[in-house]
Amino acid sequence: MSAATRHALALALSFVAGISLTAVHAVWAEKETPPENKLPLDELRTFTGVLDAVKQDYVEPVKDKDLLENAIRGMLSNLDPHSAFLDAEAFQDLQVGTSGEFGGLGIEVGQEDGFIKVIAPIDDTPAQRAGIRAGDLIIRLDDTSVKGMALPDAIQRMRGKPNTPITLTIVREGVRKPLKVKLIREVIQVRSVKSRLLEPGFGYMRITQFQAKTAQNLQQELQTLEQQNKAPLKGLVLDLRNNPGGVLNGAVDVADDFLEDGAIVQTKGRGTGSDQSFKATPGDLLKAAPMVVLVNGGSASASEIVAGALQDHHRALILGERTFGKGSVQTILPLGNGTAVKLTTARYYTPSGRSIQAAGIEPDIKLKPFKVATDDGANPDIIKESDLSGHLRNDHNDKIEDAQPDNPPEPGKPSGADGDLVQNDYQLYEALNFLKGMTLLQNRKSG
Repeated sequence: MSAATRHALALALSFVAGISLTAVHAVWAEKETPPENKLPLDELRTFTGVLDAVKQDYVEPVKDKDLLENAIRGMLSNLDPHSAFLDAEAFQDLQVGTSGEFGGLGIEVGQEDGFIKVIAPIDDTPAQRAGIRAGDLIIRLDDTSVKGMALPDAIQRMRGKPNTPITLTIVREGVRKPLKVKLIREVIQVRSVKSRLLEPGFGYMRITQFQAKTAQNLQQELQTLEQQNKAPLKGLVLDLRNNPGGVLNGAVDVADDFLEDGAIVQTKGRGTGSDQSFKATPGDLLKAAPMVVLVNGGSASASEIVAGALQDHHRALILGERTFGKGSVQTILPLGNGTAVKLTTARYYTPSGRSIQAAGIEPDIKLKPFKVATDDGANPDIIKESDLSGHLRNDHNDKIEDAQPDNPPEPGKPSGADGDLVQNDYQLYEALNFLKGMTLLQNRKSG
C-alpha cells in the first residue's frame, strides 16, 4: 500500500469516526489486533473512491462537510431507528427537551394564516408579565416579518440567550393598531407534569415526557393536590398515554417515588458501563395508596420503564392498551464541535427480567378508548316499588322511604366523575372507577 493511499484512508477514517491519525497508524502497526477490531481496509478504499468520484465528477460542487455528515447519517440510520447523527441545531433541541430549560419568552404558539398565534403565555414568564394574551397574532419578530415563516424557525428566533431583548409586533382582536412589545429573554422552565383532583380524595397526574426535573415536579404537584384535598390522597391515576419517553434517570426517579425497595430497571449492553441496575430507595410518596397507570400505543421508552416497574412490583394497576415497545437505551456522545451522535448502547429489562423490545407492556386490564353517548330517550321517571300506592313499608328502616340522592347527577355527568369525564375520556373514567374499588378493598382489608 502506497503512502498516499494510507494517508487518504487515515483521513477518511478520522473524518468519519473521529479517530486521530496517530491512532490510525498505531492500529496498523499492531500485529496482534483481534479480527473484529481490524480496520476494514477494502471498504475504506471503496469509501474514499466514492468520495473522490463525487467531489470530482458530480454535476454540481458539494462541500466536504455535507458529504461526510451525510455519510455519517447513513451509517447510523442503518443501525436501528433510534441511532442518529445530531447536527448543532438538533443537538441543542435535544438538550432543551431533556433539561426542560431554555432561554426564551414563555409562549406556547401555533400557526394560523401564515402568522404565529399565541396559544397561551406560561405563568411567571416575560410574555405573561408583558401582557401577551392567548389569541394574539405575532406578525413581526424584531424587524423580520413572520408571514410564511416556518413555525420551528419562528420558535428558534424567539429563543435565545437569557437577558437578550426581542421586540414582538402583535395584532390583537379589538385593538385597531398593531402593538409593539419589547421583551427580555429569561430561562424558561417547562414543567412536564400536570395534575388536578378528579374528585375529593382522588388525584390525576399526567407526565408528558421525562426530563431531568420530572420527579421533582411530580413531588411538587403531589403536594399541591394534597393541599387542595386538605388530606392525603386516597388514590392516584398516573397518565402516561402518548408519553414518548425521555431521560432514563427521570423515569427511574419517578418509579422510585412510589416504590419502597427492589429493582426498578436493568440495562445490558456491550460497552463499558452499559450493564447497570437501578434500585428503589425507601419512601413511597403515596404511602401505599392505590394507583392506576394509564398507557397506550404512544407510551414508549421511559414510560414503559415506569409502567413495567410498577407492574412487576404489583404497586399499580396498568390500564389501557399495549405500549409502544421501545426497550433500548440511547447514549448521547458529543463530538466536540457542537454536534453529537445518539447511539443505541443497551437494552433495558423490567425488574422481573422482561425485555419489552418490540413487545411492549401488556396492561393488566385492556381498554381501548371510545366515545360514550348519552341516551336522550331514556325515561328518568321510572316507577319503582316505593311509588306504588299501598306498597309495604320497609320494616327495618322507615327513613329509606324518603331517601333521595344528595346531589343527583346531571344527564351525561355520572355521579363522582369530573364533569362529563365519561364522554370526554372513557379510559380515565374507568381508571377512576377502578381506583375507587381498589381503595374500598384496601380499607376492608385494613379494617
